Amino acid sequence: MSAIMKRHATAEILPAEPAPPAPALHKPEQQVMGRERNIGEVVLDLQNISLSFGGVKALTDISFNVKEHEIRAIIGPNGAGKSSMINVINGVYHPQKGSIVFHGVPRHSMHPSKVARQGIARTFQNIALFKGMTVLDNIMTGRNTKMHSGLLANAVWWGRARNEEMQHRRKVEEVIDFLEIQHIRKTPVGRLPYGLQKRVELARALAAEPSMLLLDEPMAGMNVEEKQDMCRFILDVNYQFGSTIVLIEHDMGVVMDISDRVVVLDYGKKIGDGTPEEVMNNPEVIKAYLGSSH
Repeated sequence: MSAIMKRHATAEILPAEPAPPAPALHKPEQQVMGRERNIGEVVLDLQNISLSFGGVKALTDISFNVKEHEIRAIIGPNGAGKSSMINVINGVYHPQKGSIVFHGVPRHSMHPSKVARQGIARTFQNIALFKGMTVLDNIMTGRNTKMHSGLLANAVWWGRARNEEMQHRRKVEEVIDFLEIQHIRKTPVGRLPYGLQKRVELARALAAEPSMLLLDEPMAGMNVEEKQDMCRFILDVNYQFGSTIVLIEHDMGVVMDISDRVVVLDYGKKIGDGTPEEVMNNPEVIKAYLGSSH
């Protein structure tokens, strides 16, 4: 996986702004793929989460937390409840039982748009882009929660509305440079290969400047080279931007290489939680997900 760590030179379209100062950190340094990082305190705490659709139990009494600046993986077989958990964090689903605390503040039945304004962005298992729009326009939609000009001002496109759009465009150009997609910025998304569409979706999420990024199977359907590129970008987002990442992924090699901690679900229940090494040696996980040798 050495190719994951290779960082290409960034083309200069617009000068990048300096990265914000790193928050106060409280845990010893940890290494992921050779990169030393500091893991902070708990920023998202989920306790006893239960979610049902009629008589079908999607999640049952699940508790885990996410720490600042870590890469937290959620794994499990198909139908284990992984995407349901991401939708709970994102505000799409509202659990019947349990509590969600984000940055020390309890959250109750919050709409996804409000969750986004709190600094949580996501990508989707199935690509959710506007196929007829260009890459640039798709990424601009990620700035929606940060736009303040009214409909009339934007229709006239003058004064404050024009200045605001130019500022948003500058941020989007920085994301385009970072993800190395300058050459497709004017291309309609529907014409792009699958791997690049996945990268554009990541770019749209990054355009919102999230403090927490939820990635629902960002490498599904990719070949080895595309997976290496995506791994590299995820690590760069975590390392350079300081974003906390919650990741759903089926490729166990990827999960073990880039994750700090892993929570394992099976039939809507938690069967494992810990470091990649602890999870790999958990008998319940081996039986339910990794496969038993017997």
